[in-house]
Amino acid sequence: MGTRGVIGDKWSMRVLWACAIGSAVSLYMVAVERQMQNRDRMMAESLKNMEPDSGSGEQV
Repeated sequence: MGTRGVIGDKWSMRVLWACAIGSAVSLYMVAVERQMQNRDRMMAESLKNMEPDSGSGEQV
C-alpha cells in the first residue's frame, strides 16, 4: 500500500509537467499569432499611407 502513493505521485508529477509544458507552448503560439497580426496591420497601414502620396492613379 505504501508504494501505491509513490506511483501516484510520480504520475501526478508527470501530468503536472505535461500541463505546464502545454500551457507554455500555447502561450508561445498565441504570442506568435499576435505578432503576425501586428505585422500584417502595420504593413496594411503603411500601404494605406503610401496610396495618397502616389496620386489618384489616373494618367492624363
